[in-house]
Amino acid sequence: MSRLDSLRELVDRLHPATLLYSTYEHRLTAELDPAALPQHVAVLADGNRRWARANAPGQPLVAGYRAGADKLKDFVEWCDEIGIPVVTLWVLSTDNLRRAAAEELAPLLEVIADLVENLAATGRWRVQPVGALDLLPVAVAGRLRAAERATAESDGMHINVAVSYGGRHELRDAVRDLLREKAEEGRTIREVAETLDIDEIGEHLYTAGQPDPDLIIRTSGEQRLSGFLMWQSAHSEFYFCEALWPDFRKVDFIRALRAYAQRERRYGR
Repeated sequence: MSRLDSLRELVDRLHPATLLYSTYEHRLTAELDPAALPQHVAVLADGNRRWARANAPGQPLVAGYRAGADKLKDFVEWCDEIGIPVVTLWVLSTDNLRRAAAEELAPLLEVIADLVENLAATGRWRVQPVGALDLLPVAVAGRLRAAERATAESDGMHINVAVSYGGRHELRDAVRDLLREKAEEGRTIREVAETLDIDEIGEHLYTAGQPDPDLIIRTSGEQRLSGFLMWQSAHSEFYFCEALWPDFRKVDFIRALRAYAQRERRYGR
């Protein structure tokens, strides 16, 4: 960063509006009850393309993806600061993968791979790609798996990055894996059908062994899950925000946590 850039950053921080916002943000954070925080927060980071069209007209849509990736890095830091143990970031669905034009998909995959590698490079967190990675280009899938291996022993926050993820694909893969396991045990399909337990399916999900998401946030004003964590979200609380993902602020996140803490969770009872 140049001296001029550093000076501009200092001026921005000292601007009255910035100081007022920072004070408000700190006050909201201080009011959060640590005992009422979610253990797993998942986010559908929606609105990157719309943000690019509005804020970077004439530029390739990858400008929105880069802005979205930068915000995901911020979001991870916020979660770590507040003490959220598990975070899931949905960055690419199987529908997106199938429908996107080749000239748009390639730069998006590069942004995602860079994001995952940057998160892993900190050495602070365990980074786990979750999704049908076999649908991705071999080189991209290799980069994601390498990041996962490099952080496998980390005892920091667990970050799931949902890439080439679809809820129906996850359930299909879980059932396939379960049937393969039972076949290796010498069980017949009839025996499996008669004895299959709900928890056994959960043990074969991409997020097996992790707590289900307590809070799911979606940005850009859309109010649907689009198949995200279909199995795991049975008792999740939802928070919908109008902001496009690159415009999502820490204060928006704190408000989501505050709204979550104020709800009475019944777990279907």
